[in-house]
Amino acid sequence: MTTARFRPLACVCLLGFAAAAPAAPPAVTYLFPAGVQRGQTVEVTAAGSFERWPVQAWCDGQGIEIRAAGDKGKLSISAAADVVPGVYWLRLHDEQGASTPRPFVVGNLPEVLEREPNDDPKKPQLLESSAVVNGRLEKVGDVDTFAVRLHKGQTVVASMLANRVLGSPMDAVLQVVSADGFVLGQNHDSNGLDPQIVFTAAADGIYLVRTFAFPATPTSAIRFDGAETYVYRLTLTTGGFAEYAYPLAVPRAFPGQVELVGWNIPEAARKVAVPGEAPDRVSHPQLANAVSVRLEPHPTAVEAEPNGRERPQPITLPVTISGRIDPAGDVDVYQFEAAKGQKLFFQVEAWALGFPLDPVLRLTDGTGKVLAQADDVGSSRDGSRDAELSFMVPEDGTYRIEVRDLHSGGGLRHVYRLRATLAEPDFDLTLAADRFILTPGKPLEIPVTVVRRNGFADEVVLSVVGLPEGVTAAPAVAAADAKSVTLRLTADAGPVAGPIRIVGKAKGKDEMARTARSPLAGLGASTADLWLTVARTESKK
Repeated sequence: MTTARFRPLACVCLLGFAAAAPAAPPAVTYLFPAGVQRGQTVEVTAAGSFERWPVQAWCDGQGIEIRAAGDKGKLSISAAADVVPGVYWLRLHDEQGASTPRPFVVGNLPEVLEREPNDDPKKPQLLESSAVVNGRLEKVGDVDTFAVRLHKGQTVVASMLANRVLGSPMDAVLQVVSADGFVLGQNHDSNGLDPQIVFTAAADGIYLVRTFAFPATPTSAIRFDGAETYVYRLTLTTGGFAEYAYPLAVPRAFPGQVELVGWNIPEAARKVAVPGEAPDRVSHPQLANAVSVRLEPHPTAVEAEPNGRERPQPITLPVTISGRIDPAGDVDVYQFEAAKGQKLFFQVEAWALGFPLDPVLRLTDGTGKVLAQADDVGSSRDGSRDAELSFMVPEDGTYRIEVRDLHSGGGLRHVYRLRATLAEPDFDLTLAADRFILTPGKPLEIPVTVVRRNGFADEVVLSVVGLPEGVTAAPAVAAADAKSVTLRLTADAGPVAGPIRIVGKAKGKDEMARTARSPLAGLGASTADLWLTVARTESKK
């Protein structure tokens, strides 16, 4: 979850609750469909368990309106016409607690629902224009097939969102097939486990785009898999589609413009202004999608060729560099000055951003002597192929940091974001849960982990932002060597509920503030938007 600032509640559903016995809070496993076009309203099924209905709803951004319908699990979700496209996070809640946040996508294209049966390539679902298909591979052996009309030389982008953002437990495959059954293109894992195909028609005609899937966690079964949780959003467009914004990072103080790189992008949409505040993404009405841009507190730079080992590109730390390994076998080299005793930190992101580059970092001195090298930072469990490297400078001098692809690949999508900084003392705050229930008259203790880096040894003062009326939080200070601290919340009466954030500041350094985050299991994301429920006050007999 990428929200960087505390944002107001966008919507709650309208109905209250009658008195009832204690029950479990709402639990949501997925939303279907998982998105809506800007300026439109969609009826959504929230799969899960709801012991009481209706429930209330919360969203992490403005312009999204959510209403509970009469039938259990049914929602009406509207997106204002001026909402920034991208991923939003929704919670359902009642007096007993809240669900974990679920992703919901707002886009520019019209939305259609997959219609069964569409397994037979002779009876595909015909799409007359660019659209986002909301589908589900709901049973073992399911194959969904869509037909599009293309003219000779026309390019269609087929891009799926399923495992990477929606958390669907599927590993999908996309194919472009001719009307007589020949496979003309196939992709398996373009963005993590999600596929994407860019196909240019060699002749006028009808072409089929079909998808099937395997389980994200492999099993011994050899078959196409399916389940009701195999929810996807498939963008099929002959219009503008942005692959990424370049540069990938801009300074927060002076964000300026970025170029949108992709396919079929009209001239009017090639350059767009970065807002300089959350949400950190950009789009254009003539494009199908939005792409992210990182806002940095320090200067940024763009790779400039030639910048190989014979002619390295000069940089000054700290800096975030946007680069591209292109053509295949390319090596980008950056040269800088460093002083004895400085601790340097380099972090390259590509895999985490959905790009195929498997980056390798190599640090050398000015003569090219190798001093350190780093490949995958992730474990085999999380599969991250990005790299990090820390280095203590042994003497004043000239140094170089190199970026290349492990397999000597390269191309349009082999882009990366390299952060080259001085490893200064810093800290992060983490939580084991994103939802908490407080019983009136009984204190609620919330343990917060303090992750200290690079010798950070200051005290950390914690506070809770956005507490509901009637709830108090006692001051909490993590001592200079403490790895955790416990917040203590109390309330005299309930029910009341709402989003909160936990913020820690280095004592005496208000500018060094960090917001606690909690991981969202199965979604590859984390959230700073926590949820506090104060239970109903028990009546006295």
